[in-house]
Amino acid sequence: MIVYHPDYQKHILSPGHPESPKRLEAIVERLKKESLFNVLEPEKASVEQISKVHAPDYINTIKNVGFIDMEAPVHPETFDIASLAAGGVITAGKYAFENKSPVFALVRPPGHHSGKDYGGGFCYFNNAAIGVKNLNKKTAIIDIDLHHGNGTSDIFYEDKDVLYISTHQTGIFPGTGRIEETGNKKGEGFNVNIPFTVGCGDKSFDLAFEKIIKPIVEQFAPEMLFVSFGGDAHYMDTLGNLSLSSPRYASLCEKITNLAKNVCNSRLCFVLEGGYHLTALSEVIAGIVGSWHNKKIDYEFTNIRDADGIGNNIVENVVDVQKKYWEV
Repeated sequence: MIVYHPDYQKHILSPGHPESPKRLEAIVERLKKESLFNVLEPEKASVEQISKVHAPDYINTIKNVGFIDMEAPVHPETFDIASLAAGGVITAGKYAFENKSPVFALVRPPGHHSGKDYGGGFCYFNNAAIGVKNLNKKTAIIDIDLHHGNGTSDIFYEDKDVLYISTHQTGIFPGTGRIEETGNKKGEGFNVNIPFTVGCGDKSFDLAFEKIIKPIVEQFAPEMLFVSFGGDAHYMDTLGNLSLSSPRYASLCEKITNLAKNVCNSRLCFVLEGGYHLTALSEVIAGIVGSWHNKKIDYEFTNIRDADGIGNNIVENVVDVQKKYWEV
């Protein structure tokens, strides 16, 4: 199932900006081509629903077209479209939970850089966090965007009922997500960061999944699994320097789908975050959704640039830190 609304394409940060409506245009076109565009339309999230994550003053700043961040300019239409994006994830999460079936929420603007009282990095409301809070179940969030989801991490940093795991490139925006950041108070041990260096890709992500993500999620035993999906860890993406290929990107997400099948009866919600190379982004998402329907996708970008595990030492360093909390 796809959750999508055409109004998501009305969100324009600025002319020529990489987080543009063309991203969704490309994804929708590819899904339609593959006969995978089965859509459920959402409604806007209410202020009450958004308030389960964000502070009232922050919500009002966006509603009143105030300033929050240079990378997240607020326009008159921003509040309504951002509310619709949050509503999309609420709808997707509820559908996935009730129907025990994976859903992909194709929403814009993205959300994982937005915290309780701040936005930035193209983000206004934290869509995934709002979906999690309104579902109110024991949840694991796997964030496989190029960038660390600092907003999501902050929101759940002291929460033992939400496990947050992030793979990301180190040394770039937003500068957070160190291995040593493991959560605080009751949330200690429920924040897992895998900060990859330049060049890490297919083999490194496989190692991270097998040695860290899979065993920790299995031990946490969530009732629901969310994936903050960014397509920008792809070797074709212009904003970063990780090197996932299209087949292995989709394969990683298929492994996550199987993990959800085993730990929470396929209650799985993918949420669109970043990803800025249109062909790469759209073919990977087609591959993910195609795997749910046993449909094979033809990929253009199949080069393997990390066959040996460039990030093996990083994975081992994460294991050393996390074995205090988990059997890894």
